[in-house]
Amino acid sequence: MLSIQKLIDDDIALKNAEPRTGSGKYNPSYLGQCHRKHFWKRKGEQPSNPPDKLALRRFECGHIFEYFATNLIPSAQKQVRLETENFLGYADVVADDEVIDIKSINSKAYWYMDKEGYDVNKEKRHNILQTVFYAIHLQKPKAKLAFISKDDLSIREYGFSAEKWKEDLDKEVGELIRIWKEDKLPDAEPQMGWECGSGKKIFCPYYDKCKAVGGKKWNVK
Repeated sequence: MLSIQKLIDDDIALKNAEPRTGSGKYNPSYLGQCHRKHFWKRKGEQPSNPPDKLALRRFECGHIFEYFATNLIPSAQKQVRLETENFLGYADVVADDEVIDIKSINSKAYWYMDKEGYDVNKEKRHNILQTVFYAIHLQKPKAKLAFISKDDLSIREYGFSAEKWKEDLDKEVGELIRIWKEDKLPDAEPQMGWECGSGKKIFCPYYDKCKAVGGKKWNVK
């Protein structure tokens, strides 16, 4: 009997099986996250915890939703390559005066943003730093995050001044450059509460490797 699930999983597995050569540079997508993870990724270290089939399907869903939304935006450049001495990445959308990053999330995470006291500057700091990085290097004054609910295509948009986030970004970038120049594995220091994992779910591709190495700030149970 034909299995649609198997066809999907096989197709995604095939895409992810293609050999990929690392750039040898930091990826702006991980700004605001653990510096040890940054370091290992730039080094091309093999993950000890690669994504499983469910995680790969979630990534694929994200690509589909983001591609759909990105290509609805008129008069804008899409997937703009940006390379510096230490970073290489692609900005989702570059408009006249802003860089826009589109993120698809599940409905639970989407409606969590309605929670009293929710602070997007704290909860999405890593996404903001990523988008501001592109805005500053592409000389755009604004950065925007657009979150899409996968359930119903509802959108939440948040705008940020690139200049107001520049100091925070410069500090983060400066620390990563220092770490690279020293060529010494930094301590595990997740900056976002979800980075390592939650319960039995493991989110970090280096979870087991990192736990084995240890470090003064590795405190995940």
